[in-house]
Amino acid sequence: MITLKSAREIEGMDRAGSILAHIHEQMRDFIRPGISTMAVNDQMEKLIREAGAIPEQIDFEGYPYATCTSPNDVIAHGFPDEHFILKDGDLLSLDTVISIDGYFSDSCWSYAVGEVSDEVRHLMDVTKKSLYLGIEQCVPGNRIGDIGHAIQEYAEGEGLSVVREFVGHGIQPTMHEDPMVPHYGDPGKGLRLKKGMTITVEPMLNTGDWPAKVDDNGWTARTVDGSLSCQYEHTLVITDDKPKILTMQKFAEDDKGLGIEDYEIDLNFDR
Repeated sequence: MITLKSAREIEGMDRAGSILAHIHEQMRDFIRPGISTMAVNDQMEKLIREAGAIPEQIDFEGYPYATCTSPNDVIAHGFPDEHFILKDGDLLSLDTVISIDGYFSDSCWSYAVGEVSDEVRHLMDVTKKSLYLGIEQCVPGNRIGDIGHAIQEYAEGEGLSVVREFVGHGIQPTMHEDPMVPHYGDPGKGLRLKKGMTITVEPMLNTGDWPAKVDDNGWTARTVDGSLSCQYEHTLVITDDKPKILTMQKFAEDDKGLGIEDYEIDLNFDR
């Protein structure tokens, strides 16, 4: 069921989103070559709990960890692993859901580990920009297909593929609500967006083809062809005008020249 959120609910989600964005910011200096993805998970959980929030991914449909740590060819739901040691040149996507006082926030940032290749940098930059091009379509009267079309058109024009198996979603009063928000599609198609809807936009782009395969743990999805994958995600609310991004620091940087200067955004998610 799709619910239109009250001002009180949006205020609570905004608070949760600001906390999550600050935690992601703190993780920038922690993620580096030589540490395990389990250490990344443990640090993220520590910061969440110190902020008075709940790591909602733990036990969600059986998922056992506070975060999804997805390196290199992993598209989503990567299990933290004490034996997987990050090395110079790796790409790590870190996806986490928190709640505070019953209000949810969901965000994924991708991090460059040490010095990365031009291929990794291109993938990160295009994924990041595609996120905001999708968000730009999140205005009343537009349709879900407008979001996906904007992302797909740009990403494929840059030589990348758009993952089909995993999509954005509504959020609040639980982690996953209707509607589903694909990152591909046709303009003018799908559900019409209304003021008060809260959704996530979270494109996952690959350097190779888009199909995924799932590991034996039943969760971790990776590219079939072994190509690199990257994800960025925001939680946002549809307003009377432009969307309000809830999972962000309250400052802007590096946003010029992208056609989205009107947003308070931080495009410098990575190290």
